[in-house]
Amino acid sequence: MAHRKIQKNYEFFSNYDYYIPGPGGMVILLCLLLAGALLGGFISAPFVLFLKDNPDAQTYAMLISYPIMFIPPMIYASYKSRGNSFFGKGYKLSNKHYSPLGLALCAVLVVIVTLAVSFLSDSVISLLPPMPEWLEAMLSSITQGNIFINFLCVSIFAPFFEEWLCRGTVLRGLLNYEHKNKAGETVRGLKPVWAIVISAAFFALIHFNSWQGIAAFAMGLVFGFVYYRTGSIWLTMLMHFANNTFALVLSNIDSLKEIDNMKEVLPGPLYWAILAFCVAFIVYFVKKFQTIKPLDPQGSCAEIVSE
Repeated sequence: MAHRKIQKNYEFFSNYDYYIPGPGGMVILLCLLLAGALLGGFISAPFVLFLKDNPDAQTYAMLISYPIMFIPPMIYASYKSRGNSFFGKGYKLSNKHYSPLGLALCAVLVVIVTLAVSFLSDSVISLLPPMPEWLEAMLSSITQGNIFINFLCVSIFAPFFEEWLCRGTVLRGLLNYEHKNKAGETVRGLKPVWAIVISAAFFALIHFNSWQGIAAFAMGLVFGFVYYRTGSIWLTMLMHFANNTFALVLSNIDSLKEIDNMKEVLPGPLYWAILAFCVAFIVYFVKKFQTIKPLDPQGSCAEIVSE
């Protein structure tokens, strides 16, 4: 389904509609993200030194460094999109394809399934060796410091920037980039299942550790499935928000601060009952969302044709 380009479209996400990266572009974005992380660390370092006696120094530094990390890939993607818009076609970074379920039901279902996947991920992570002290300290600084700053970084910044990158840019690109197949024919995108898996792996990779990476990969599969069906970056941001906010709340409950997983606080029968419910709900969720038919075989990122 093609949509004509709307002139003077001031929506933020439309700045990136014409950048459709393939695997090579994904590597470039990762390199630029790492460069942004170095830049953010360099710029925030003086604040850490200046506030060295403040227990929230690391939290304030994260407030500065985290959004800076995404500036290089965002500038690059915007530049490429502007250039491509003169001669190529694009695909909307965010769409609103919720039929027949509707937005309200979709929103409720994605929040519940996010918490279900989080619970299942916790059971898998519990099998890993103990987290290194340095990593545990770093994660504590972003969840147990100043609650307002942590909420801004963990529940607002992370869903916005990471969904723009991992679903809106990487997954949309893998679903729609043009390339030659073995027969020399120009084809569009990877098979959706592989695009979703690769984008989920990318999402796991940018967390830079196995303990977060396992949960990120599982979440990335579900986020990618929702994005493929609906084309809605807002739904995946809601899911990301629900997951991060739930984790932030739990980490600030005194009785739960020292636990490693939910097995330590839930009675055995209750834990396994919740686990069974989570599995059953995920199956129900997948079947329910399969009633949302993608706009075409490559998903619901609606095509934009340049005038």
